[in-house]
Amino acid sequence: MDNLEDKITSEQLIDLVNNKKYQEIRDLFVKYPEIDIAEICNEIDDVTIIITIFRVVKSEFTAELFHNLDQDHQEALIKAMTDKDINTLIGASANDDIVDFLEDMPANLVKRVLQQTTKDDRVVINKLLNYKENTAGSIMTTEYIELLDTTLIQDAISLIRQNGKDAETIYTIFCKDIKRNFLGTVDLDDLIFAQPTQTLNEIMNKDFVTVDVNTDQEEVAQIVKRYDLNAIAVLNDDHKLSGIITIDDVVDIIDKEATEDIAYQAGVSPLQEKYLETPVFKMAFKCIPWLMLLLVLGVFSSMVLSSFQSALALVPILSAFIPAVMDAGGNAGSQTSSVIVRSLALNEFKPKDFFKVLWKEVRIAIITACILAIFAYCWTLIEQYTGLVSYHPGYTDATGVFVYYKDFDLFIAYSKISGLVGITLFTTIILSKVIGCILPLIAKAIHIDPALMSGPFITTIVDVCSLLLYFFICVDIFKIVG
Repeated sequence: MDNLEDKITSEQLIDLVNNKKYQEIRDLFVKYPEIDIAEICNEIDDVTIIITIFRVVKSEFTAELFHNLDQDHQEALIKAMTDKDINTLIGASANDDIVDFLEDMPANLVKRVLQQTTKDDRVVINKLLNYKENTAGSIMTTEYIELLDTTLIQDAISLIRQNGKDAETIYTIFCKDIKRNFLGTVDLDDLIFAQPTQTLNEIMNKDFVTVDVNTDQEEVAQIVKRYDLNAIAVLNDDHKLSGIITIDDVVDIIDKEATEDIAYQAGVSPLQEKYLETPVFKMAFKCIPWLMLLLVLGVFSSMVLSSFQSALALVPILSAFIPAVMDAGGNAGSQTSSVIVRSLALNEFKPKDFFKVLWKEVRIAIITACILAIFAYCWTLIEQYTGLVSYHPGYTDATGVFVYYKDFDLFIAYSKISGLVGITLFTTIILSKVIGCILPLIAKAIHIDPALMSGPFITTIVDVCSLLLYFFICVDIFKIVG
């Protein structure tokens, strides 16, 4: 299918409306996906243009168009639409799609939309709106095909033909008994190839997986992926079918959760709108709270440095390697936390595997730390000998003249500094990788998004620890300063 953006612009679409070329507008919806047309409409500020499109195009197309518009355009359209227009839109929309756009709308617009729904639909929509956000209940749809398990195959096919157009999916049929207990599912291909006189009970899948209305949406996505499902049943406490979640909803969940994880790992609150549609001040305030928190946490690093001012004054070269030590530790911790967070998101292990994961990360940390410590020792020696880092150690003789070290004495002096950096890196990397492993696992265990315990947060903690180790080794082990 062609990409609409390569064929038509918002100006050309406006021109079609103004010149009343309604058939050409209808043809666009036959030729291009509604989401592509919605992206063009999002560039149009005049809501009357979009209203006209809604009135000349079949509701089966415009309903999908509406749900792909950004929130500002949706609100503007609801305000500008007549009751008849809203009634047409609602009639062509699935209940879960209605809930999606009502969740973010002002109360007065929500009330106006609900007034145009039928009594039965209003009950369902209000029920969906009252489920806790980001749970299976809040994202499920109530428009699906549910049949008695005693239904004959030929009757089931007939019922699907009658009601299938209004269902979210016809590829999975949900079966119940006369008491409305959920019994299993039937795939469309099994239905087609079955004998007309068989019942659904004879061919249905009784080894099924379900989720509860209160199951977290991320867990729902993991279950659907694990079992390769097109749709999954959502049950209430009485084991009755409350709704279903289809694969297209799961794709949206995965996209949303991945976006949140990336934002948290970068120390930014997740955006609710697209980047270009988010106001500058709103973007700024997404970053400011995290930066303020990290700035406050950074006071601990300042406290460590201030406690060792005298050491830095006596041997200024010590300050030259502080950034390298802190950066290496922070980077090592962030690497580990990123791997752990992603593995948790993919459900590759659970918090109960804590010690197994920790032991693996400790071994990785030791190998990494050994190699980097040796490299750091050699590299800092090169830096000092070549003058990349200026350091000229020596002593004051009996006459008060400062004498620079040479040969072996110079090597010993340089080696002390290089050894300090190497040993600090060794301990810091092990510590940072352990912290990077533990914090996300703890967060998952207490039902906090593990992504919050990564990136800048871990870096700030590791910075303080690396400074303490650096000066402890410097003063108490190497005796570089007293």
